Amino acid sequence: MSAAPPIVEFQSVAKRYGDGPLVLDGIDFRAQPGDFVSLIGPSGCGKSTLLRLIAGLSPVTSGTISIAGRSPEAAAAELAFVFQEPTLLPWLTVAGNIELPQKLRGIKPAARAGARDQALALVKLAGREHAHPRQLSGGQKMRVSIARALTLDPRLMLLDEPFGALDEMTREHLNEELLTIRATRNWTAFFVTHSVAEAVFLSNRILIMRANPGGIAHEITVDLPAERTGETRLTRRYQELVAEVSRLLHAVEGT
Repeated sequence: MSAAPPIVEFQSVAKRYGDGPLVLDGIDFRAQPGDFVSLIGPSGCGKSTLLRLIAGLSPVTSGTISIAGRSPEAAAAELAFVFQEPTLLPWLTVAGNIELPQKLRGIKPAARAGARDQALALVKLAGREHAHPRQLSGGQKMRVSIARALTLDPRLMLLDEPFGALDEMTREHLNEELLTIRATRNWTAFFVTHSVAEAVFLSNRILIMRANPGGIAHEITVDLPAERTGETRLTRRYQELVAEVSRLLHAVEGT
């Protein structure tokens, strides 16, 4: 049986802004449907830029990116982006914030409400639809941001350090919930993080990036069971992978 075609493919991708130095260079990578790919590397190595290229928010300087065989711009309706900050509109309720992308796409109110309620249940915020952002904790705000993305029913989810500002306990809990949500929707994910432990827990593939210019220094396959819980973090294989990725990351940061 032939392998499934990649959902995301980079071919010799390079990126620079204006006349500045290359931010990314020589990016060659294929993500298969269902992959959870974490990007980790030193600050300034182009992790967030790479997500923006996938989303079509910025054009490549050279090379090509295809999303299920199409350009990022043509495939924009099939992806969702979760940013580092929840970016909620303070004057809208939780319901209003979650429904906003669908409203902008002209989806009718009844359909919006159905998608909203389903997403709220998935992120465990059912009953908070009338709250305003100021009434939510940081973790709850990020749940709303994820719920908003889920209403678009994406094939591809791009997440740029969504849990970076949260305390460790909340972060670990949301990591587990994110994998539970993903199991119900089966989207492909690109996830930027500075946490080795988070990358190992969430991913089946980790890209360790180098800087100046940004590129892929190493790819690590995470051979943990697909179903992961808090107990996963106590296993020897998880700890071995954290140590391996940490070693490679430190070597890249030292070059």
